[in-house]
Amino acid sequence: MSAPVKVRGRVVRTRHVSFRFADRTVLVSLALLLAVIGVGLVTLTSGDFELTVAEVANSLIGRGDGASDFIVLTLRLPRLLTGILVGIALAVSGGILQGLSGNPLASPDILGFVQGSATGAILVIVLVDGGMAEVGAGALVGGVATSVVVYLLAFKQGVQGFRLILIGIGVSFIMLSLNQYLITRASLSDAIAAQAWQVGGLNGRGWDHVRVVGSAVAVLLPLALYFGRRLALLEMGDATARGLGVDAERTRFALIAISVGLAAVATAAAGPVSFLALAAPQLARRLTGSAGAGLVPAALMGALLLVAGDLAVQRLFSPAQLPVGIATGAIGGLYLIWLLAHEWRRGIAR
Repeated sequence: MSAPVKVRGRVVRTRHVSFRFADRTVLVSLALLLAVIGVGLVTLTSGDFELTVAEVANSLIGRGDGASDFIVLTLRLPRLLTGILVGIALAVSGGILQGLSGNPLASPDILGFVQGSATGAILVIVLVDGGMAEVGAGALVGGVATSVVVYLLAFKQGVQGFRLILIGIGVSFIMLSLNQYLITRASLSDAIAAQAWQVGGLNGRGWDHVRVVGSAVAVLLPLALYFGRRLALLEMGDATARGLGVDAERTRFALIAISVGLAAVATAAAGPVSFLALAAPQLARRLTGSAGAGLVPAALMGALLLVAGDLAVQRLFSPAQLPVGIATGAIGGLYLIWLLAHEWRRGIAR
């Protein structure tokens, strides 16, 4: 029998844990959730074969006709759910890294984790000519291996955020060069497949992808939220965190492992979707006005950006099936330019 939950103002307490939340964070999270649901409804009902909300609902509860069931359950819903789960995974991964490093530029694609996943996938495509499952496994192994290298190189009496970013950027460029080399040595068909995969997209995603990413998010997201309470203490400095009973290095290692796992699984399912992990946590933080890493609004922001971007490239460029990585790259690139300019102006003001 679970312990009763008491809500006192903005604190939720159980027997073992307590959570503090701000009213603005809750409102922003609800707004983002409603926006995700709205974009999802548009995605399921619009397209070459338009459906009504009632037809979609009938298909979801098992009362639809054959045509509606095929469009909703085989074509649109798996792609939508994969996009939501990948967006959540990448945004939480980026939020963790930004909180650990104290730097808004920290994200799994900037630190090389995503490029390492791409290397693993390209190796499978070029050398083994593997299918979707093998490519996903290669991406997972590549991302984990790259993160281990970055962590070991950055470790010197602990892992400091600035050193982690610098080494991660260096490893990222090395992996990017290796990826380009592998593509130049591949056959034409393999090179085309590898280059298309590198853009990142949701085309052709099915229930297998949903199950894989969904299982990873179901395991890693609760761990991220649990350790996220300690992340707020780490942001105040290791000395403060230790004084409050937090093992700083073990917590940092656990959070990095969770971040890498989320990024690697997301990359394995959708390819290296660029800039989403960088922009989503920062946009969520600005909306909530929070000084710390708010992983729940970041997750919802990541889901919204990815499914909205995928909907945009589907409808604006129809009948061409463009990868969503093009949309996130454009949005993220503009955001990165703004962020760098903003940080530069802050530096001058100081």
